[in-house]
Amino acid sequence: MVIETHCPGCGVLLPEVEGPSHRYMHSSPACWQAFGQILEREYSRPELFEVHRLCVDSYAVQHPGSTSRQAIQSVGLHLVRLCWFLERGLSATDANDALLNATKHKADMTWLKPPESLGDVNVKVVLAAEGVEQHKAAVRAWADSAWKAWSSHHDVIRRWADTA
Repeated sequence: MVIETHCPGCGVLLPEVEGPSHRYMHSSPACWQAFGQILEREYSRPELFEVHRLCVDSYAVQHPGSTSRQAIQSVGLHLVRLCWFLERGLSATDANDALLNATKHKADMTWLKPPESLGDVNVKVVLAAEGVEQHKAAVRAWADSAWKAWSSHHDVIRRWADTA
């Protein structure tokens, strides 16, 4: 019998596994392992790199952690980059360059209370994608879902994006 557990971050239901999880993003070992499998796929297929940062941002904002300074800044910066990608149309390179500048302002970021639902798309959906185009589409859907989940904080996130 397979025992499944919910991730305390994103809520995804996955078979329980023993192992590590991220040190400040709240995730189950199974969810952290699934994310590692997605990263392995992206790093082994150069044609997937165009969605890699969307993938990382989506995972991070679905696992916001607690009110530690590191978690606050991580979630804030990943939300800002999602804003640049999804609302302002920046390329992966331009959004990453802008993010490097945004880190100068990360001390000004404050805790954003996570939404009840962090989105309907999660690591399980992306992991199930077959082939390059399905993977890219799944990551884009994940990013859209994660960004929309944080809609109550979009005004604050846009201000952070403008400051950077």
